Order: sequence, then C-alpha cells, then structure tokens
Amino acid sequence: MGGAPCLWRDCGTFASTLAVDKLAATDSGVARRAKDGKVRRTAMGTTAFATSFRQRFRRSPRLASIRALAAKGGEELSLRDDVKLIAPDRTPGIGAPVSIRVSPRARRVVLRVDAAERRVELVLPRGVPVKTGLSFLAAKRGWVAARLEALPQPVPFVEGAIVPVLGVPHRIRRELDLAAPPVKIVDGEIRVRGDPVHLARRVRDHLVAAARAELAPRARRLAAHIGRDVVRVNVRDTKSRWGSCSGQGNLSFSWRLIFAPEPVLDYVVAHEVAHLAEMNHGPRFWALVESLTPGSTGPRAWLKRHRSRLLSYG
Repeated sequence: MGGAPCLWRDCGTFASTLAVDKLAATDSGVARRAKDGKVRRTAMGTTAFATSFRQRFRRSPRLASIRALAAKGGEELSLRDDVKLIAPDRTPGIGAPVSIRVSPRARRVVLRVDAAERRVELVLPRGVPVKTGLSFLAAKRGWVAARLEALPQPVPFVEGAIVPVLGVPHRIRRELDLAAPPVKIVDGEIRVRGDPVHLARRVRDHLVAAARAELAPRARRLAAHIGRDVVRVNVRDTKSRWGSCSGQGNLSFSWRLIFAPEPVLDYVVAHEVAHLAEMNHGPRFWALVESLTPGSTGPRAWLKRHRSRLLSYG
C-alpha cells in the first residue's frame, strides 16, 4: 500500500434509490439495454466514456436549453471539465454552487454538501441523464438547504474576530507598538502589527507555523516510542482529511488542527504515527492508537462533531 489517507471529513450525503440496472456500467465498459431487451456491453473504457459523454452533451439540445435559462437566473452548476450550466427554476433556494460529476463507481444518484467549500456536489452514475440528476436535486432542495443552514458561518481573520488557538478563544487585535513582532499570541489575544491590509495573511501564516511547531514534535516523539522514523512532517490546508501517512514515512496534517484542543491534536498525530506500523484500520491499528493516546474515543468524536467549525475559520 502506497499510503494511508485517513481521517476523512464526512460530508453531508443523500443517496437516491435510483437503480441503474437499465443503463448500467462497469469499469471495463458500458452496458446498454437494446430495444430487444438484451444488455450489450461495449469495450469503451472509463476515460473514453467520459470524453464521449462530454462531446455528446455539448452537442445536445439539452445543454442549449439549460444555458438558455441563464437569463432567468439560478444556481451555478459545473459539469466535469468546467462545462457551465445554469440550474432551472425548479431548484431555487439552494444558495450554494452546485457541481455535477459523473462517476464510474456510483450506483445511484448522490448529493453531497461539502463543508470545506460550502458547495453542493451531485454525483451521477454513468448513463444517468443530467435531467434525472437535476430532478433529484430539486426534490431534495429542502434537505440541501437544511444542511447548508447548519454549517457554521465563516469567521474571517479580521480585527475583533474570536479564533480558538489549541481550543482556547483568542481575539484578533491590531498591535500599534512598532517594536512588537509582526504577530504575537499573548494574554488571550492574537496581536498583529502593521498595515491592516495584511492582517488576515499574517494571522494565517502565523497559525500555520504554530500548527507545524505543535504537530511535528508530537509526531517524532510518538514515532520514536514505537521504534519508527518520520521522514518529513508537512502541514497543508487539506480539504478532505485531517492527516495522512505515506508508505515512505511522510506525515501530513491540516494546519486547521491548531484551532482544536490539544487532546484532539494528540489523537490525530497518534492516528497517523500508528500508520507507520499498521497501514490499515484493523484491530491492531486501533489498539496501537489507544496505546499512544489513551482515551482516544473522546477526541475522535469531538473532531467529527466539530469538523465544520474548524473549517469555518480564515
């Protein structure tokens, strides 16, 4: 196994019960039901199918009719290679961008609300018409609206904003002392010197550095405890996971963990370090995680419960 991406941030998901046996697909080809009722499979692969789908869709009257609705307004949609569509009036009130993705592995129409991007993704099985997907989206717009409404409001890095550092609330404040460092965290404040135009960037850069300073030593200490080596510790703004471990011994973490309480950092670090010995999520892996950070169930549940909040800062 080349790596172990883990700790995925679960998106809100709603799957339809739409069966695809009448227009099915596998990774090796496309199955179509002919007029005589028999299913015949072509040799068209995944890439070829996607290319053919895009070409046929661009030429179809459906695309022209959907684009014609642009003048009426609506939610913006994108289909694979940035083919832009406009949602018809039957999907009002979604209040977020919508992307359509054709998946060769999907067996039903799926709706996902991405907390990181605050957008909606509509996943279609191969062969299911876009019209069917849009109808499903329209039928579930109440569910989508509820999920979007439940997301925490964004908290930009501006003066006066309250931002947690290791779980402790801090207020962002401009520092007027010209001799002070560019950014300093002290007495429950994140003090930022200099032009306010650069305040958000400076706060972000400082918190990314702080995350690295907290995560890297923890990772190396736990790795030494189990007799493993960490080659490199990376800190990124990953949108789909809190941490990952490669087969080469490289660990990667989301810098947004700096907002979480320290036991949560300890759990995520232990989770990834455990992958240095166990590239799986089997019983031995979870036993190792628990030995590295006893009581890991609580931080794990906290992370799942507050994932949207951690994504809302900055």
